[in-house]
Amino acid sequence: MVEQARGEDGHGDDGAAGADGWSWDDPEGALALAAEVLRTPRTRLMPRISEVLAGLVPHIALAQLSGICTHSPASASGPEELSARITGAELARLGEQVTPGRPWQGEAVLAGRARPAVAVAAAPTGSNGALLVLVRADSGPGADRPPAPLPERPLRVLQQLWELLTTHSHHRAVDAAPAHASASRASASARARTIAELGSAHASALSAILAPLRSAALDDATARRSATDLAVTALLDLRGASDRDRELSEEPAAVAFARLADAVRPLLRHSPVRLDLLAPAESDRSVPADTAHAARAAVRSTVLAMLEQEGLGRLHVRWQFVGDGLRVVVRDDGPGLLTADALAVHRTADRIAALAGRLTIDAVPGWGTTVTADLPLHAPEACTSSAATDPLEGLHPRELEVLDQLARGRRNREIAHALHISESTVKFHVANILAKLDVASRGEAAALAHRAGLPTPSPTPLHAAS
Repeated sequence: MVEQARGEDGHGDDGAAGADGWSWDDPEGALALAAEVLRTPRTRLMPRISEVLAGLVPHIALAQLSGICTHSPASASGPEELSARITGAELARLGEQVTPGRPWQGEAVLAGRARPAVAVAAAPTGSNGALLVLVRADSGPGADRPPAPLPERPLRVLQQLWELLTTHSHHRAVDAAPAHASASRASASARARTIAELGSAHASALSAILAPLRSAALDDATARRSATDLAVTALLDLRGASDRDRELSEEPAAVAFARLADAVRPLLRHSPVRLDLLAPAESDRSVPADTAHAARAAVRSTVLAMLEQEGLGRLHVRWQFVGDGLRVVVRDDGPGLLTADALAVHRTADRIAALAGRLTIDAVPGWGTTVTADLPLHAPEACTSSAATDPLEGLHPRELEVLDQLARGRRNREIAHALHISESTVKFHVANILAKLDVASRGEAAALAHRAGLPTPSPTPLHAAS
């Protein structure tokens, strides 16, 4: 194994162009590429990181071991026959060799065999040493030789980009709910250790089972009996470790809702508003840890927004399982004037969307407001099709232009003037956009556009170029 990055600080491939034509050669290009990644929704993050890094560190697959996410701490992107076989235990073992802040390159066991790779680990403060691994292609005749070591410069840039991404993820998690984020990071760290223990126990069990089978001092019957006893013991140990892993990544619904109640009741301690809490009927059903955290954060931010209204007398909070999802409902008897903007300060819709969920607001003047969040209980399946990775894929070019203007905060009249179309045509396009994006308001459409990289930079006026 190579302990750290090797090679001199050269200019060979380290200045290659990244995604969308930006180059890593200059500060502006590097910042633009980093900004592209930061704007990417979490469900599309791994493929986007791979695209952006292709010009800096050529690779065939990319994997990470998160220090924050307990729902899916290990994830990968690339050809399915490779990425689907990279395990959390393999990443955890590699992580033990990588010093945070110091890029590493060499051979590591990934997807069942030794492969050339580059790895960087973030500084442990706030990230628990989150690991990023880039699997490189073999080179030489018959692809049987490892590739040449990378120069130092692209590895330093890779390290700094990973530090930036993990710091950004850390702050988003802390902003969502500090207490829950802290528990989530501790749980993720414990889960990584459990995964490593699983791999170690698996290797030890195989070695122990092989020993009597290979022994020349034992007859066949005795060897089989010894191997069987060892296998039964190993299976029991592995089952116990698997149970610990499940406990770290999931919460029973009753426990998750009880934590919600403990977080919400203090908000109304000095308020005359009555609080009704209705727990899910299937109290023994499990909820992924980060889904439970997002649901509690959504309820808390919604309750805070509702308490700002006048004439409020009652709040009703309900969790229920609907199919393979968790539905969170918060309803009040206030004036019915609450809008999505009231929740924007807490980025509630963004947090729900990050887990492939949906947030809707139904406000009826004089009757009150109902806020509903639907969260899936399973992580979305990885998909490489453009329809799955681009939420704006179904929009026509003119609709994209209208959405771009809408994302800039412009009204229908301003959009009509900018695109030289009638205001009624703009209304027609906006209605189609809302329907195709499956959102309920212009604000939600604008938020989705921003996450997808809109609005695009305005062209420089001719008189300004010189």
